[in-house]
Amino acid sequence: MNTKTAALVGAFLAISSSPALAVETAPAGPMRPGGGRGPRNFDPASVTTVAGEVTEVHRIEAMRGQGVHLDLKTADGVLAVHLGPAWFLDSQALKVQKGDKLEVTGSKVELGGPALIAQVVKRGDASLTLRDGNGIPLWARRGRR
Repeated sequence: MNTKTAALVGAFLAISSSPALAVETAPAGPMRPGGGRGPRNFDPASVTTVAGEVTEVHRIEAMRGQGVHLDLKTADGVLAVHLGPAWFLDSQALKVQKGDKLEVTGSKVELGGPALIAQVVKRGDASLTLRDGNGIPLWARRGRR
């Protein structure tokens, strides 16, 4: 190894071991059937149903693509509702839009404020099931495109 290469390797090792570059990782959750971690934060004991009007639909960039969340104005205030990945929701017949009146069943959690991890979304007679009774996402069974 020449001195230039040795200097580059030394610089890389010094930078990569720097505490400023350390990444804190969350503890892994339990394995779910079919592999992968989760269901994140879903607690079957906290499942509730809320009704309200969609005030905003958000497509949030995430490490594995876009996630779809919405703000639901309920009698108790605005609630953040976490639906699922955009690729899965885009393939469903029921499309959620601003102004829709919905009934959402899901696990009530605290994620920087009150939130609901949606299990079933209903608009009129139409419904969309996103997770099973244990919170396992249906898209985890279908695989990704």
